[in-house]
Amino acid sequence: MNATALPATPEPPSDGLAPVYAQYPLEVASAEGVWLIGARGERVLDLYGGHAVAALGYGHRGWTEALTAQARACQFQTNALPMPIRARAARRLLDFSGLDFASVFLVSSGAEANENALRLALRMTSRPQVAALEGGFHGRTAAASAVTWGSEAWYGFPHKPFDVTFLPRGELAAVDAQVTERTAAVIVEPVQGLAGAVDLGAEYLAALRRRCDQVGALLIFDEVQCGFGRIGAPFAATLYGVMPDMITTAKALGNGFPVAALLTSAKVSATLRVGLLGTTYGGGPMACATVLAAVDAIESEGLLENVRRVSAYIRSTCVVGPVTATQGEGFLLGLRTSRPAKQIQAQLLQRGILAGGANDPNVVRLLPPFILKEEHVDLLRNALSDL
Repeated sequence: MNATALPATPEPPSDGLAPVYAQYPLEVASAEGVWLIGARGERVLDLYGGHAVAALGYGHRGWTEALTAQARACQFQTNALPMPIRARAARRLLDFSGLDFASVFLVSSGAEANENALRLALRMTSRPQVAALEGGFHGRTAAASAVTWGSEAWYGFPHKPFDVTFLPRGELAAVDAQVTERTAAVIVEPVQGLAGAVDLGAEYLAALRRRCDQVGALLIFDEVQCGFGRIGAPFAATLYGVMPDMITTAKALGNGFPVAALLTSAKVSATLRVGLLGTTYGGGPMACATVLAAVDAIESEGLLENVRRVSAYIRSTCVVGPVTATQGEGFLLGLRTSRPAKQIQAQLLQRGILAGGANDPNVVRLLPPFILKEEHVDLLRNALSDL
């Protein structure tokens, strides 16, 4: 085959779907609470949460009613026409954060939020470089994947849109050396998700904040996975007391409805002008209804406290069988295993428990709904004890 020839065309998949996802051996027919119901009626405890999305579990009454009511009233309208529900969702999210952010730009996905955060930082500073962290994942679009560790394997674009430097995780000396006057922004997951629930901690995040202030760079917290309550606080920035210039969030934000947000500080918001940012589906009324319903449920049902309590219970009871340690925060937890995590995942699924994996081959990742209880953790502990 010559250098420009394409490989032989494989047979198309029988179901018509692009064959780009590894598949768990579980066909989901329905779901309720923290349980998935398979096509044969089997019940599986969901500790994966649709990849950190199903924050309220399945069939949540308030969320379902809010989405249904908004669909009946008006399912969609462009951002060019003002809608009160859009403003209410933005204001509620700002208040929920407990942080001094000035505005919200509503979009459709975490990658889209990260694209816009990076673009704003580059425009504001006119600098050529962005610093990210080893192990970080920020999305599969052009700029987001440029700052994703290991994306060279699938990047596909001929050039990255800016220079990227990757900071060794947790090394304070590298922060001063690699974040310089050329750096437009530092983007970081305060608790890294795909890396295996790696908590960077308050000291390291504060060091990033100080260095950004020293050189005039912007600090972006990618809280697409760890944010919106998953670690037992509204955001990691709230928990650790470190104020970034921007936060991106998605996943749990809509409890399964596609919605994401970019929260911006007063300094960033002051640079925004009509026409600078845009999105087709972001800020749609149904998306906004799900954000409002999710905040309502988290606050009225005490779900942040539940996440903190049950997370502590997992840590204290589940270092059994092949699990040697736990890591992460809240309901973004990693179980470090003495055997390959894929083996543990498969064995758990055979026992009716779905868990996630990570880029670390010895970490099983837990991303359960915020409604998980101790009785469900007991099922996990007992299953691990048997492995």
